[in-house]
Order: sequence, then structure tokens, then C-alpha cells
Amino acid sequence: MITEARIRAELKNVLDRTDFQHLGCREQGKVRDSYVQKGRRILIATDRISAFDCVLGTIPFKGQVLTQLAAYWFEQTRDLAPNHVIAVPDPCAMVVAECEQLPIEFVVRGYITGVTKTSAWYNYERGVRDFCGNRLPEGLRKDQKLERPILTPTTKLEHHDRNLSRAEAIAEGLIDAATFDAAAEICFRLYERGAALAAQRGLIFVDTKYELGRLNGALVVSDEINTPDSSRYWYADTYETLFREGKEQRKLDKEYVREWLAAQGFRGDGPPPPLTDEVRIEAARRYIRAYELITGREFVPSDEPARERLKRNLARWSV
Repeated sequence: MITEARIRAELKNVLDRTDFQHLGCREQGKVRDSYVQKGRRILIATDRISAFDCVLGTIPFKGQVLTQLAAYWFEQTRDLAPNHVIAVPDPCAMVVAECEQLPIEFVVRGYITGVTKTSAWYNYERGVRDFCGNRLPEGLRKDQKLERPILTPTTKLEHHDRNLSRAEAIAEGLIDAATFDAAAEICFRLYERGAALAAQRGLIFVDTKYELGRLNGALVVSDEINTPDSSRYWYADTYETLFREGKEQRKLDKEYVREWLAAQGFRGDGPPPPLTDEVRIEAARRYIRAYELITGREFVPSDEPARERLKRNLARWSV
């Protein structure tokens, strides 16, 4: 396990943005910088972190964790659904096929939890019982396992994500019924595989978000998959005790940062509070531990400055 001193030393060396003009037309997302080329794009995961639809700052080594963990999960689920990966030439970069992205995100939830305005527990606590077309029973408690996983789609092209039901997504013209159902089937298979593999590592795969697109007419899994940015993971060995006692679960994901922000009174409105160094270090530690537990591999940080390494490793992908 990487030391706290090593993480702390990286606080001032994070990869907050890239600008590689030789790689194509640059597009900046909340976390990733992408470079569009003919028929493909290069996705570079920076160390930026976002929550409540706001970019908050940076977390040391986050981009490396996201890329390497996504690469692991894409490989582990290749037999279930095709994905967009062409190559992984750098710890922070993927070369992927250009897809026609579906305009909604597919969130699969096995437990009722969360502090964001789109999360299941946030809505349930406020009286919502028909959640994205899923009828939830009375008497559920925070962090309780659901009878079966549910699908709760959201918009992805609006400033703030908005929950949708299958019927609403179709009625708004965002997707047709056949495509929705085919995508849903893929997402449930991916979640089931993720939950099974996480359980082997002593973790609970709580919920996750999937993005899909079309490539040559077929649905493919895109963006990222089962990372601490898009998913929640809890330790399995203490779940029952903490749930019974009404205490917070031990988490290995971005929820730690969301909860810290919520405790400061921020849920997406107004300027976010700056992340303290201690929060950034703890978030990095959790991301790295998630990578190591899930993959069974040691996280090996790169000692070479990320921009120099990326420039060298991506040279052959220039346009």
C-alpha cells in the first residue's frame, strides 16, 4: 500500500488538465480530457474530481486509478458486452473507438443509499416511493439491500442530472423502447458480474452508473466502468453490524467526498467549499485501496511527471 507521505508529496504534482494539440480536437469533461480523431478518441483521466455536478479540485493519483481500474473491468466483462477500448497506452489514457453515445445514463442500484439529489435514499427519505418507475416498499432503512437490483436512469446532457423512468425517457424522445430494454439487460448483467467479483474480494458492489453507445449498429459499453467515481463500494465484513446499529458503512469510493461536502452544507448550489489537503489525501487513499482490493494488484505510482509520460506514450497516436 502506498504511504501517506507519498500521497502528500503528490498534492502539488497532480494532473489537473492536458493540452496536447498533436492528438486532435480537445474536449474537456468534468474529469476527462478527450482528443477526437477520425473514428476514435483518446481519453485522458485527469486527477480532477467532481461531485454534485461541480468540479471541486484534484485528488492525487486519481486519474491513474480510474484508467487502470476501468481497463481491468472492461477486460473482466468483455464476454458479457463489447466495449469501446482499442488500447491502454498510458496509466492515465485509453484509446477508444468513437461511438454514438446514448443520451441517458443507466444507474443500477442493489442497495438504497446516497446523499445526492438523484440518489435513492435522498428521494426515499423525502417520501418518494415511485423512484424512476420502481415501486419501493415502506419501511426501508438507509443502506438496506433491495429485494433485487433496480435500474434508475438519469439524463446526461443537462447541467444537473435528472432522474427518469423508462416511460419518461421514451416519451421525451431520448431513447426508443427496444434500445432501452437492450441497454438495461446489458447493465444488469454487468452489475451482476461486478457484484460477484467484488464479493470475492470482500466488498459489496452497492450501485454503479453505466454509459453505452452504438458502434457499427451494436450497443457497446463506453466511458468508464465500475470505478470509484461511478460506483459505490463497501466493506462486506462490517456491513451487517453497521447496518444493524444504524452507522455509516465503511466506503471505498467518491461518497466520502460527497458526504464531506454535504456536511459543509453543499449539495450543488452555489460555490463549493475548497477541499482540504486531508480530504484529498484520504480520498486518494480510498481510491487506491479500492484498486488494490478489486484487482488484487499492487498500485504502482509513476515517478515520472504525468504530462511528460503521457506525451511520450501517446506519441504514436498523433494525428
